[in-house]
Amino acid sequence: MKISVIGAGAIGSNLAHKLGAAGHDVQLADARAMPLADAVKDRDAVILAIPFGVAGQLADLFASVPAETVVIDTSNYYPHLNGRIEVVEDGVVESVYTSELLGRPVVKAWNAALAETQRTKGVPAGTPGRIAIPVAGDSEEAKRVAMRLVDDTGFDPYDAGALADSWRQQPMGPAYCTELTLDELPAALAAADRVKDAAVRESMAERFAALGADPTLEDVVEMNRAAHR
Repeated sequence: MKISVIGAGAIGSNLAHKLGAAGHDVQLADARAMPLADAVKDRDAVILAIPFGVAGQLADLFASVPAETVVIDTSNYYPHLNGRIEVVEDGVVESVYTSELLGRPVVKAWNAALAETQRTKGVPAGTPGRIAIPVAGDSEEAKRVAMRLVDDTGFDPYDAGALADSWRQQPMGPAYCTELTLDELPAALAAADRVKDAAVRESMAERFAALGADPTLEDVVEMNRAAHR
């Protein structure tokens, strides 16, 4: 499959490396440093690994991209990083907002796993304890493509429903960066609570500070799990 990853940070670099290793034709583009016309031309899928809220800057670029090209959004909204976005604070779902900014449908995937989880914990299908990643979107075909790619990066894909339901995999719900298996993930998504999860998100800085100067991946995952016990 021909894939472009826009955004060369930790998430984008992880995905480009893993999808390339799985045999896909992958281009990695940094949205801040180069023209992007070639990155979206003749691609089967485009993965957006860019900061939340900036997709509108790519709307003109995507206006010429065929409808059958699958666009996958990996971003998350953190007010302390992105600034407060009133429509999101008022309840518009993150990736619905991204889709509106971009002017085309998107699928939500890979947002609910830490970059280090993605880099180090992908394993072959069928491995006991394989971590699952939720995938949400309104096109069944686009979701199938995204789920195949999630599998190719070493994680069990889980169909998390429509894009409007993707708030259940946003920060900081029970399914967000808690490294759950395919058996465990559905219950965590069902337990999501928008008010409680937003409060947990707002307490992140305090909880991270309590972990000390050099927390491990396991420390962070346990912190996220403990917030919902």
